[in-house]
Amino acid sequence: QGLVMFGLYTAGIVSALGVSFLVKFFMWRDYQPAPFMLELPDYKMPRLRSIGIGVYTRAKMFLQRAGTTIFSMMVLIWFLASFPRPPAGATEPAINFSLASIIGHAIEPVLAPLGFNWQIAVALIPGMAAREVAVAALGTVYAIEGGKEAADQIGQVLASKWSLATALSLLVWYIFAPQCASTLAVIRRETGSWHWMAVTFLYMFALAYVASLFTYNIAVALGAG
Repeated sequence: QGLVMFGLYTAGIVSALGVSFLVKFFMWRDYQPAPFMLELPDYKMPRLRSIGIGVYTRAKMFLQRAGTTIFSMMVLIWFLASFPRPPAGATEPAINFSLASIIGHAIEPVLAPLGFNWQIAVALIPGMAAREVAVAALGTVYAIEGGKEAADQIGQVLASKWSLATALSLLVWYIFAPQCASTLAVIRRETGSWHWMAVTFLYMFALAYVASLFTYNIAVALGAG
């Protein structure tokens, strides 16, 4: 897991540098930036009080985010995966008759070339607000589909339902996809333009789609499908 996380961060950094170079070369080739000077204060040993305040502030921000955005998205996913109830005498899992299933199957054809099933499609929607939600959404969808055993052993369930190619494709998707609404909001505020926010969203979505498509097909060609 540590090696995978290191690889994801490395791929993200390398990709960011590559995209920055391409944007500068093709869009701002003739742009001459003004010299930028920043005066840095003297380095000092941090005080425990300052460290404590910093940790408290960031922990508070995360808990507020987890208690609002993430929790709200999970309640929404639970509702979509639980209603409406299956008809009397139904033999298929209850989630197959839910709103989540309807939405997921509607989106699935677009994401199928990436190796994504309808459950992944459902998880990606609330994941646009915060990528942490996608993992919890997958757990909710598969837990409701498979009962308590699936909730207790979600890792084994995903391993049995996903191929290695699908897992790699999803990891690559999360390297590039704009899975954070707050980041887009910051871009809108800092640039003062909806245009650049939309451009950022669209190019990152397209980049994620193409990268996942290549990853999935290469993995399948190598026998990981």
